[in-house]
Amino acid sequence: MSAGIGNEGDRGRLARGMSASWAYLAVAILAEVLGTSFLKASEGFTRFWPSLMVVCGYGAAFYFLSLTLRSIPVGVAYAVWSGVGIVLIALIGWLAYGQRLDLAALGGMGLIVLGVIILNLYSTTAGH
Repeated sequence: MSAGIGNEGDRGRLARGMSASWAYLAVAILAEVLGTSFLKASEGFTRFWPSLMVVCGYGAAFYFLSLTLRSIPVGVAYAVWSGVGIVLIALIGWLAYGQRLDLAALGGMGLIVLGVIILNLYSTTAGH
């Protein structure tokens, strides 16, 4: 086997591993958003089913985040987790609970999203 073929195989495995890590991060974010969304409905963990959803959501979130950290640096993973999570929770708060955001809140979230985009497009730390 030539060195080129072996290297291509290594790069392919690395690319698949990175793709899987980003997929794990997406699942972790969605699970965390699910858990956080049920926090209000749990009414301080006094309601069983919403409380169970919180525990399951956070359990799944941290499990998939741990898989993510095999190949994505913790700072990058947490920045993406936080940024996307903030926006999704704000959206759910608006849709499910009628919560409104003022212009400053929307602008701040826009800056967070912009930061996540810059991190992923331009930082070599993101491990693309």
